[in-house]
Amino acid sequence: MKLEQKEKSLLFSETMLPDIFFSEYLSDLPGDYLKIYLYMVFLSKYHKEIKLNDLSKKLNIPLKIINDGIKHLEQNDLILKKTTGYIVIDLQEATLRNLYTPNLTMSKEKVEQTSKNKSRAKAIEHINNMYFQGIMGPSWYNDIDLWFKKYEFDEQVMIALFDHCYLRGALNRKYVQAVAESWASNKIKTWNELDQYFEKRENLNNYHKIIAKKLGKYGALTEYEQAYIENWVLNFGYDMSIIEIALKRTTLKQNPTFEYINHVITDWHDRNLKTANEVQAFLEQRKKQAKSAKELKSKVNKTNYEQRTYDNLDFLYANQPTENKEDKKD
Repeated sequence: MKLEQKEKSLLFSETMLPDIFFSEYLSDLPGDYLKIYLYMVFLSKYHKEIKLNDLSKKLNIPLKIINDGIKHLEQNDLILKKTTGYIVIDLQEATLRNLYTPNLTMSKEKVEQTSKNKSRAKAIEHINNMYFQGIMGPSWYNDIDLWFKKYEFDEQVMIALFDHCYLRGALNRKYVQAVAESWASNKIKTWNELDQYFEKRENLNNYHKIIAKKLGKYGALTEYEQAYIENWVLNFGYDMSIIEIALKRTTLKQNPTFEYINHVITDWHDRNLKTANEVQAFLEQRKKQAKSAKELKSKVNKTNYEQRTYDNLDFLYANQPTENKEDKKD
């Protein structure tokens, strides 16, 4: 017995998308790429074939963007390239396959982690309700669990990570991952360490504004100029009292640059000068040494001048014509 279902006409048919698409993939798709994907889903339902040139004309999208969009969809596991074309991936099946990991026995480590897991579960639930309106995609759970293990963030730091990205309107996987990497590189694991990091960043931002104003820079500092300031503050441990001494010395230069200021400050750091008083004492000493050297040079020049004058007189006397004895007789 063969059962058939009457095929609906185009007017009454519909193209379905799973909810997992909206929770996991939609936010990462640029507008043109979304149009490409939706049309490919539509065509795949009817097993249609279409060339990229035709797709470009149909969607009124340049061919280059079509090619870039296809690559983007491949890289994000929305389509799969085959020898004869492309397959639109079943997102529900793919998500289930990624989430399903057989666990027949619980290791000793997992038993010991039970208490911590409960605490983390509460943090994840808070993230889901606060930033995803309770419909966080399944793969986010895997990512959060991975970041807990990889970066050893405590629960407050993990929540702060999502709050930081959410407030900047960038709650997508790539951005969250980048921020997590940045925090980890700054050795942040606990809330106190994160709080100290934010305080340093705030101080840096204030330094950027103060230094730019003192140098008469009304535009934003470049990435390299900011890196110089970060090095002075975070690595050298210098505050504004020391940096301002260096800024004042730029008045001695016709066209001062950040490279010049960095050279001066780095020299102080290499000399192990740690406070503004030590820097001022060093500069006073240098000033005295320069004055002494100038006085010594002046004395040497004066002595040389007198010596040359004496030598010239001797030369003059030595070469003066002698009186003729015959002339004396006359």
